[in-house]
Amino acid sequence: MGKLTSKAVQKLAKEGQKGSTGDGQGLYLQITAGGSVSWIYRFKLNGKQRYMGLGAYPDVALSEAREIAADHRKLVKQGTDPLAAREQKNEKKAKPVTFTNCAARYIQSHRRSWRNAKHARQWVSTLKTYVRPVIGNQTIEDVTTQDILKILTPIWSVKNETAKRVQGRIENILDYAAAHEYRDPVNPARWRGHLDKLLAKPSRIQKVNHHPAMPYDQVAAFISSIQLYGSMSSKALQFLILTATRTSEVLNAEWHEIDIGKATWQIPAERMKANREHRVPLSNQAMNLLLSLPRVKGNNHIFPGMKAGRPLSNMSLLQFMRGLGYGPSGEKGNYVPHGFRSSFRDWTGEVTSYPRDVAEMALAHAIENKVEAAYRRGDLFEKRRAMMHEWADFIHVH
Repeated sequence: MGKLTSKAVQKLAKEGQKGSTGDGQGLYLQITAGGSVSWIYRFKLNGKQRYMGLGAYPDVALSEAREIAADHRKLVKQGTDPLAAREQKNEKKAKPVTFTNCAARYIQSHRRSWRNAKHARQWVSTLKTYVRPVIGNQTIEDVTTQDILKILTPIWSVKNETAKRVQGRIENILDYAAAHEYRDPVNPARWRGHLDKLLAKPSRIQKVNHHPAMPYDQVAAFISSIQLYGSMSSKALQFLILTATRTSEVLNAEWHEIDIGKATWQIPAERMKANREHRVPLSNQAMNLLLSLPRVKGNNHIFPGMKAGRPLSNMSLLQFMRGLGYGPSGEKGNYVPHGFRSSFRDWTGEVTSYPRDVAEMALAHAIENKVEAAYRRGDLFEKRRAMMHEWADFIHVH
């Protein structure tokens, strides 16, 4: 039997005789015993015969039924079940996805690829603070450029670094939504070629708020004063100043990272901000400090805390300095532990003749200049060793 015609379909529907008549390629006009007339698409997938309804006649005309069947035929050819695809599509229509729903799905699907739990917490925190109050309950497909500007404009100038992170996170979530067909692919949070035309360039407004740093010529007196204390916090702070490292790197340091014979501390990549392994040359003073420390059974941390198997708390160094009159609102100066990295950097630039890249490598800073990064070889270790010895001598550590 050949293809159906509109007249033939009309006649069959009028006669109302039970049965099905084929149009070819799996499309059938079906008439039930009760006289209802509808379109059926029959297909075979994974060796199983399936069929699905395409709508009632005359609501769905012959030409429309053919178009729908053709679309389903393409899915079958790709190995996709058109019934499941339709169900998913109907589910999306029935339950519009809000921005918060989509953000949660994005975070869940990407959580394993992030370096640590802190990164996931930061995502949740920034979205909860800046985004959810504006578009949290809004359907993801309805988010517009004006919504994005409403979120970013109030913080773009005053908290630009945070605002840029928020923008990037919204952009990723909307791209995720488009990939799952929750919205169209045009991303209103895209920076390049879109928001960069509407908001000021970050480089023009960013103000870097450095941690309050003690002037390098005052560090020797400070070291001398804290050497009077035998606490673990005092020892850890001395080691931090000697190595110009970050608080978290010092507090989480473990004995197996120290090579006593080579006077080297090897910090693994997962504990570094730049996610790259970092070698630290240890001065004689730093080694003497380490060798004077007790080993606690069952705790491999160099600076163990009160809890079994745990290091000092991440607030211990700041609290120690506050107790001495330093820190926010401190009468001796608004200085914090992290600021000693800046003290060291100022010393290298103003007192020594070491090249800039040697100092930057000592601080494990990422190299922003791609050409410089490509041509730099090694980690300038021996030059850094000499520099760290000079730093220890300069601050008069015994």
